[in-house]
Amino acid sequence: MKSLNALQPLGLLLLRMALGVIFMSHGYPILAHRMSATHALFAQHGLPGYFVYVSGVLELFGGGLLLLGLFTRGAALLLAAEMVFLMSKVYAPHSYLAVNEYAYPLVVAAACFALATTGAGLISVDYPLFESGGKSRAPRNAKPGK
Repeated sequence: MKSLNALQPLGLLLLRMALGVIFMSHGYPILAHRMSATHALFAQHGLPGYFVYVSGVLELFGGGLLLLGLFTRGAALLLAAEMVFLMSKVYAPHSYLAVNEYAYPLVVAAACFALATTGAGLISVDYPLFESGGKSRAPRNAKPGK
């Protein structure tokens, strides 16, 4: 299974890209079209009207940051928190045992949390800026002069 470790940068890239596309495709219509159905849904669950725009901005720009791999840990953590918050507001009145009702936001929240804890990976803007530590790619066990 060590051979799969070599694919970890590709796996993180694909996860970031999938989540970025998902969030951007949900955030853009909220901001561009000002859908009254979304406002009604949020109001129905007791959320203030401005939260629709907060959610739209967070999803559109947070998804874009995930696509780029820039500030990935922060963006992913905010998006995971948003999903958990929305699950608690929308699905809490129902049964927690009805997993089929909230499976999608649960998986998205878990994937965002995984990105927040692991980072963007080698194929990202974050890596040279924040995660490489300015070190060369030489193995950690390599001794100088050999």
